[in-house]
Amino acid sequence: MRMFVAGQEAHGDFEFAELALGIDVELFRGPLEFETDGERAAREDAARDILADLRAEAEAGDEVAGWDALYADALTHTIPFLRSVRAHRAGTGEAA
Repeated sequence: MRMFVAGQEAHGDFEFAELALGIDVELFRGPLEFETDGERAAREDAARDILADLRAEAEAGDEVAGWDALYADALTHTIPFLRSVRAHRAGTGEAA
């Protein structure tokens, strides 16, 4: 079955959620691949700005922005499993 959101085809559940909610998951959660400290700092800075905008819109009465802010904030408190395993192995000396 093909899924479309606002005229764009979503390839999988994850992309469907991104299109439907308007939230770039990698921006708030972080990428599955390695990112440098500079890339991470820039991504987190952008995510903080967008989250602040969503919260301001929610306080102004935009209920959808409020739900988006909650989802985005929750994503900032997660890390991709693959990245956490890699970090754990690096700390214990195991091969990643």
